[in-house]
Amino acid sequence: MWWFQQGLSFLPVALVVWSAASFVFSYITAIVLHHVDPLVPYISDTGTIPPERCLFGIMLNVSTFLGMATMYVRYKQVSALSPEKPKILRLNKLGLTLGWMSCFGLCIIANFQKCILYYIHVLGACLTFGVGSIYMLVQTILSYLMQPEVHSKDIFWARLAVFLWSCSSILSMFVSSVVLYSGLYGQNLVQKLHWDPQERGYTPHIISTVSEWSLAFSFLSFFLTYIRDFQKISLQAVVSLQGQTLHESPGSFKAEEQALLIAGSI
Repeated sequence: MWWFQQGLSFLPVALVVWSAASFVFSYITAIVLHHVDPLVPYISDTGTIPPERCLFGIMLNVSTFLGMATMYVRYKQVSALSPEKPKILRLNKLGLTLGWMSCFGLCIIANFQKCILYYIHVLGACLTFGVGSIYMLVQTILSYLMQPEVHSKDIFWARLAVFLWSCSSILSMFVSSVVLYSGLYGQNLVQKLHWDPQERGYTPHIISTVSEWSLAFSFLSFFLTYIRDFQKISLQAVVSLQGQTLHESPGSFKAEEQALLIAGSI
């Protein structure tokens, strides 16, 4: 059995691989069709013009589903490991809420392009990266509270390092974007897809785009830390039989019978 076949480790693996592929495939398509510059465009710019816009949207929608599933499994795992610790359970519920809000923001990014509905796109980015960073913080705190009984110190330090990486990327992207869109370098820069290295504003533009790519991959790296945890989880489904046939009325149900379907490592 391969390492990614153990337990439910395929979930974070699929999330990371699929999301990275959505960025890379959209980027390659946009470059081949000369819709953006090859040197580090905004991720959103690689999903602005058809056909890459269609590819970008549908792949990120799948990433949204994988992200929600991964976060829910993580929530159930923490609940099962610390059933009698109210502080951890409260943080765990908060983490799930923040995580799903971040996934909703990713869905907004996928379906509302920057050049068409800019402010809605920015709202989605704030939910994805802003709220998502708080989710990472909550999970890092949970890892700290659950060590050394449940989590090793290495996992805590790894998640803390990735969280600090994402925070530095957010700060760099925010400062450079404020400088770029302050009006000093022209108007309607949001619609600009091609940049000349000699024109004014190119430096803050590059800093902003590099920061965005760095931020995106810091998020993917955080979910890689879930792989070892998810290897220890198996999926089970309990089927409750309330009748021997499918045409019986509710009043004629016989004694309830249960059958356990074990899916094992899917």
